Amino acid sequence: MNRMYLFVVVFMLCIGCQQEKETTLTKNHESSYLDYSDKDDALSGGVKMIPIQTSAGEFNVWTKRVGNNPKMKVLLLHGGPGATHEYFECFDSFFPKAEIEYYYYDQLESFYSDQPNDSTLWSVDRYVDEVEQVRKSLNLDKDNFYLYGSSWGGILTMEYALKYQDNLKGIIISNMMASIPEYINYAETFLGPQMDPEVLKEIKALEAAGEFTNPRYNELVLNNYYPEHVLRMPLEEWPNPVSRAFANINYDLYLTMQGPSEFGVVGDAKLKDWDITDQLSKIEVPTLSIGGAYDTMDPIHMEWIASEVQNGRYLHCPKGSHLAMYDDQETYFEGLITFIKDVDNGTFK
Repeated sequence: MNRMYLFVVVFMLCIGCQQEKETTLTKNHESSYLDYSDKDDALSGGVKMIPIQTSAGEFNVWTKRVGNNPKMKVLLLHGGPGATHEYFECFDSFFPKAEIEYYYYDQLESFYSDQPNDSTLWSVDRYVDEVEQVRKSLNLDKDNFYLYGSSWGGILTMEYALKYQDNLKGIIISNMMASIPEYINYAETFLGPQMDPEVLKEIKALEAAGEFTNPRYNELVLNNYYPEHVLRMPLEEWPNPVSRAFANINYDLYLTMQGPSEFGVVGDAKLKDWDITDQLSKIEVPTLSIGGAYDTMDPIHMEWIASEVQNGRYLHCPKGSHLAMYDDQETYFEGLITFIKDVDNGTFK
């Protein structure tokens, strides 16, 4: 009995030690990612207003950090121009589990940041310079800095990589082509003809008349184009973060840079001639290009981007549209997280 008693005591002590060890590991593990106590943004839950120097003076842009990871830090560049970080809120369902540190960020003139309403600041070069100022303020560097850009944010990501490549660990170009003229051609020759001919005729007539703020134009595009190629869900079922991002868009900035809608670029929009297809081969850092089968952007072109840069990979979302992070979510985040971790552990090819 004594020997049996001794065995039971030792066994229970071993179990207790193992449980204590696992609890300690769990606590240490959690503290490495979720502990904000030594961070200068702890009081605000990760939110930091960053001063930006421009030719028109100093303004502040809104950022919010989620998590801690010294090796994997992702700065998220939203679309538009003039949209908000809000439609990225679905990242909360995936990045924390993967222990990826990430930063929400509203670009200057977007909803949560200062809005000087100064069109002289609305240029690709000025926004690229802004991204660099944000990077410095957040202490991101080549050992940990991944730049992610969705749509217009993809333009900024490519341009940033061409100018500040030495600061990067990797880039992600989500649902964006490297040429606006080719984007326009894809919309006009491939996506447009898929619409009801009468609807397309009315849209074209309103565009020709310059009636971009006509409620009828917005109604036609929203009901006939967006649920097919922007987010493949009925409008009334669009997730709240997406609806808020669209409701809070800076339409003056969007109209000036992009045009009246995601249905190509029309009018005299500033981005209409943007094209860096002949410069992509200069990008050396690991690059992920993401495209959707039903995207407003040509998925063949986005696959080509991955082959044109020096170290590229393409992620195709077979159910995805322009916001593939919602309508092909599992494919999107599995591929995105795999890319970041492959770069981080040195297995990226």
